[in-house]
Amino acid sequence: MRTSIEASWIVAHHAGRHGLLHDGVVVYEGNKIVHVGKSFEGPVDRIIDAAGKLVAPGFIDTHVHTGHRASHRLITDTGRPMFYGQPFLEISVPKEGKVVKGDPRYLKHGDAGDAGAFALNAVFTVAELLRNGVTTMIEFGSQLGVQDALLAEVSRLGTRAYLAPGYDCGRWVGDELGRLKRVRNDEMGLSGLKTALEWIEKHDGAAQGRVRGILVPREVETSSMELLRRTREAADEHRLPIATHAAYSVLEFHDTVREYMKTPIELLDDLGLLRQTLNIGHGNFIADNPNLNYALPRDLELMGRSGATISHCPINIVRRARVLDNWKSYRDAGVNISIGSDTYPRDMIMNMRTACYMGKVMSHSYFAASAGEVFEAATLGGARSVGRDDLGRLSPGALADIVIIDLSGRGTLRYGPVRDPVKSLIECGVGDDVDTVIVDGKVCMENGIIPGVDFSELRAEAQAAGETIWATLPDWDPLGRNAEEACPYCYPDAG
Repeated sequence: MRTSIEASWIVAHHAGRHGLLHDGVVVYEGNKIVHVGKSFEGPVDRIIDAAGKLVAPGFIDTHVHTGHRASHRLITDTGRPMFYGQPFLEISVPKEGKVVKGDPRYLKHGDAGDAGAFALNAVFTVAELLRNGVTTMIEFGSQLGVQDALLAEVSRLGTRAYLAPGYDCGRWVGDELGRLKRVRNDEMGLSGLKTALEWIEKHDGAAQGRVRGILVPREVETSSMELLRRTREAADEHRLPIATHAAYSVLEFHDTVREYMKTPIELLDDLGLLRQTLNIGHGNFIADNPNLNYALPRDLELMGRSGATISHCPINIVRRARVLDNWKSYRDAGVNISIGSDTYPRDMIMNMRTACYMGKVMSHSYFAASAGEVFEAATLGGARSVGRDDLGRLSPGALADIVIIDLSGRGTLRYGPVRDPVKSLIECGVGDDVDTVIVDGKVCMENGIIPGVDFSELRAEAQAAGETIWATLPDWDPLGRNAEEACPYCYPDAG
């Protein structure tokens, strides 16, 4: 079946870069784009009218942690200063011998009750991404049961994903005084890598090729050197991309330097892991960051020389008083910048705007982090991170992963007059402006509606799950706090 999208604006790909096409058409047949231009003379079976709208390549979210993220509501505007704004140390580290209630990472695969939690977290994640125009997601290392649930939802809803169980050699817990304590088990890490490779062998290419495998040693500081070497060898042998958290925390940076006398980036370089298809989660606390006061910085040079990718998650880090320092330096060095949502909201348009604004501030230049650059990061940057030249672009031969964005603001005055649609999108848009999402040539969402997903029901289920998590905080919080003690309401009770 051949479909033509007739649009007021198209982000077309030509001569290796994005370009703007006014009053043009995108034609796709099957799952591939066959034509992008001012007009098309051949026969078509369907015409999609996108007058007043922007047609663009689907967004690629390169840093997804599955779940409704109710636990993160316990650290809004608050937290423990000794963690330097690192969110997972606040809400993913339980009291020793306990588990974080409701967090899919702590559920046991195969239990009937847990299956429901896996399913809720998976459908919430995939549906939210799809609603916001994300056609490809890269999941950052959730456990086996979560990956199985995501596989089912990606298959059902028609999106594209890079999946596989994550692995590490131990996690953090809180000791009897609430202090961080690392539980280390190197054999567990090697066993996890084996499980990941078995999962990939079984499921790579599933969902008509929309599901691909990725190796995720969750963090550099919780992985042994042997585990990271084995990961590199497996990635080379099976031609797989890799994702890991590195240079993402003040504590992680100093712990790694103390243990190995190398920065996290230097360690990755010594292991031969730095490459464009290494997705470095955050990568903002590198030796070149002046806040770390590191005397001989060369991390940016190493990352740029290899063309390594960072998944920049601007909203998630800025609300914890952290930023990328700075966008222009990373670009100038040759680092491939991609955009991730990390936790919430999974709104790539809002994340692009935050990356744009904070990039200008930290680069001390309003020429930095332009609308075109952040849009490129959310599309082409993500495609490069997994070694794909058929995603993130609208050009003949590319896969038909397409979003149609309503520039009217869906009946509001938010956009005002539109001159450059990409600049207007970055400055004024939100994810709800995404009208239609096409993945692999199939319409997965139309007029903001995803078949088979009831948003009201999903919100109610997430709210109920969140209430349970907040009520059980004293059971697993290292300090034994209740939700009000951990995160007081903005205003006192007026009742």
